[in-house]
Amino acid sequence: MTIPAPPASAPSRALPPDACDAHSHVFGPFDRFPPIERSVYALPEASPEIHAAIRRAIGAARGVLTQPAPYANDPGAMLAAIAGAPQTLRGVAVTNDSIDDATLERWRAGGIVGLRFTEMRTPSGERYPGSVGFPALRALAPRMREIGMHAQLWANASQLAEHLPVLLRLGVPLVIDHMGTPDPREGPDGPAFARIVDLLADGALWIKLVICRLSAGGSDLARIRPLHDRLVERASHRLVWGSDWPYVRIQPAPDAGHFADLVQDWIQDAELIRRILVVNPAQLYDFNNNEEQA
Repeated sequence: MTIPAPPASAPSRALPPDACDAHSHVFGPFDRFPPIERSVYALPEASPEIHAAIRRAIGAARGVLTQPAPYANDPGAMLAAIAGAPQTLRGVAVTNDSIDDATLERWRAGGIVGLRFTEMRTPSGERYPGSVGFPALRALAPRMREIGMHAQLWANASQLAEHLPVLLRLGVPLVIDHMGTPDPREGPDGPAFARIVDLLADGALWIKLVICRLSAGGSDLARIRPLHDRLVERASHRLVWGSDWPYVRIQPAPDAGHFADLVQDWIQDAELIRRILVVNPAQLYDFNNNEEQA
């Protein structure tokens, strides 16, 4: 079953030039790239052309694609999207340690700059079909270091606080999804989130300011903002921003333009906004080796 991908409105305040949406997804076209895993959600019609239109609508000149679970360890749809916009897009794929060196190097040459490892579970407590857990990162780390890939981690804050001391010793840059997925009820001083913030401030991690999985698509923002503010205050040099379009498993789907407004409204400072939306992602995702390193 497929459904239309949600549209996006233009934000009321333009994003800075070369802004990057560092977390979104492409699906299809399904006649070329059908899913290879059963999906726990309806698949959105989110082809590269539709994805590009959404980026234009919100004013994000650059984008980073994250591999969705229905494609498991086959990044064909992502690689095709990047090939169509190689100066604009990068990707984060999924694989296990059975991948051969030649394939991994081909992915890297095709614009895949990281691999995603997931310890989050479905609402029923099962592993997401097609996801790969943290043990695979430990096995893949030497090869990732050699070819310049980072590891993107999706887990809740308690899981991250438990695993990060070991994962940091692997010597691979770590990028934390969804603000570390803390429990908003605990606030910014919750012990697991506080530990993540400390590591972030030390320069050991990167973190994505992606709030929709914490906020039921945009509600309960009063609990989310103190967490967001703490990250910006402590470690703006290690943050990137993402919309998470097209919002699978969130009904009703939010508006990416709303999140583009929200990040600017919450940060306010124009230089910090530029750092988080332009300078940091250019460095992390290798968009432009000559990008200002402020």
